[in-house]
Amino acid sequence: MTATDSGANAPALAGIHHLKLPVTDLARSLEWYRSRLGYQVQVEFVEQGTLMGVGLAHPAGGPDLGLRLDPERARAAAGFDYFAIGVPDKAAIDRLARRLDELGQAHAGVHRASLGWILPEVPDPDGHALRFYTMEHHTDVAPGEVATIRGKPPNGASAR
Repeated sequence: MTATDSGANAPALAGIHHLKLPVTDLARSLEWYRSRLGYQVQVEFVEQGTLMGVGLAHPAGGPDLGLRLDPERARAAAGFDYFAIGVPDKAAIDRLARRLDELGQAHAGVHRASLGWILPEVPDPDGHALRFYTMEHHTDVAPGEVATIRGKPPNGASAR
């Protein structure tokens, strides 16, 4: 695979606005994201008198996160890692792993990955497979080049 477009014609984008996850128990998930990762409620979504979702903000730079009460979709999404949350560097991801250890939270440990370091397989209460990846890389890819990563897919999953 080669890079074919310099990006000059690409539309302006500004990053991830927020991530939204379906959950089976809003209160349980809210407490998990507060206690494990430090998220804070920024917005509540009340429909017909029932709290159906929350918008969470992170005080130290994490992406905004939405939790939406939707048990059926939460069960369907369990086990898949839809995204990786960025962590500044190796020291920060090591601190996160220690925090999770102190809280008794399962995870697969910090590993050297293709470009940076990864902390995978952090299950939330609904089994969403969270992963954290350093923004600091140990391997650089030059502008205009494409890195090819060879190897088996993680956890025996098929490449998609």
